[in-house]
Amino acid sequence: MKKTLINTFITTAFIVSLGFATTYAMAGQDYFQQQMTQRLMQSKQKLQQAEAAKGVEQEKLLNEHMQMLHENMAACREMKPKVGMTEKERDEWFAEHQKIMDDLMVQMMEEHKVKMSTKPCDVVKN
Repeated sequence: MKKTLINTFITTAFIVSLGFATTYAMAGQDYFQQQMTQRLMQSKQKLQQAEAAKGVEQEKLLNEHMQMLHENMAACREMKPKVGMTEKERDEWFAEHQKIMDDLMVQMMEEHKVKMSTKPCDVVKN
């Protein structure tokens, strides 16, 4: 009976410590990065709406998406890590910031693909 209780206690302690370790290893985003991630999700939804739309509606949605991307890029340029961060915290902050910037670039490329797929290719003849 005691051995089962000790094994249960050890297992529970291990699971709890593992939970703390994974929480510490995955540094959370700061407030501004969380806000930017939400804004990127909104702009991604706008892009998906544009992909599904046709004609004038698609053009309108693509313009709205591009405006959102411009605003997000401006906000990213203003984002700075907090003063007093440790080197590890700063590295994690920059890694999160890079993920946000990568997502912005992916959305720009996707928007370009949508625009190019709807416009006829003009061939220039000499």
